[in-house]
Amino acid sequence: MTERKFEALNVPPDVLEKGGVEILRASVVDGAVSVALRRAFDDPFTWGVLLVDLARHAARVYAMETDLSEDEAMAEISAGIQAELDDPSDPGSTQAIN
Repeated sequence: MTERKFEALNVPPDVLEKGGVEILRASVVDGAVSVALRRAFDDPFTWGVLLVDLARHAARVYAMETDLSEDEAMAEISAGIQAELDDPSDPGSTQAIN
């Protein structure tokens, strides 16, 4: 039997220092993304800002860990976002869990 292991990220240092509320947790399971989130904001517009901020962080990580520049990585991320908006590969499902 294969041991199943979850590889969690560390909590950011400023959160440990100041406290906070986790609003998003995303994991890859069998090649698919599994997400837990809370609405967190009164206005859905703020989620758009958050998603772009996450994309910028991801682009910086690609620039640090690959031969891509931050701009190249961001262009690829943007292209992926637009492609998924235009033609969703898997709309998935959402359910409330308390």
